[in-house]
Amino acid sequence: MANSTHNDDYQTLLDVLRGARQRAGVSQVELARRIGNTQTFVSKCERGERRIDAVELVELAEAIGVPPLELIGEFLHRRGRGSDSPKTRKGRLSVR
Repeated sequence: MANSTHNDDYQTLLDVLRGARQRAGVSQVELARRIGNTQTFVSKCERGERRIDAVELVELAEAIGVPPLELIGEFLHRRGRGSDSPKTRKGRLSVR
């Protein structure tokens, strides 16, 4: 698993996140206000200067008004690998 913010998959995730924000008509300033942070924080996240974790991704999606699973679904679709691909299956968590 690549850990860089310059990884192609991570850049795809950022494109999905930025696109969702723009389609929702939410500015970086407004998103920052909704999450209680600064516009600089949002900008750095969207540009990949600051790597976001899963909790932050969920918080950002909810603040934009997009269900987090919908955002992740768009990422998986754009990534071009379905849930049954070898890369996705590798290291899959077992949910019971």
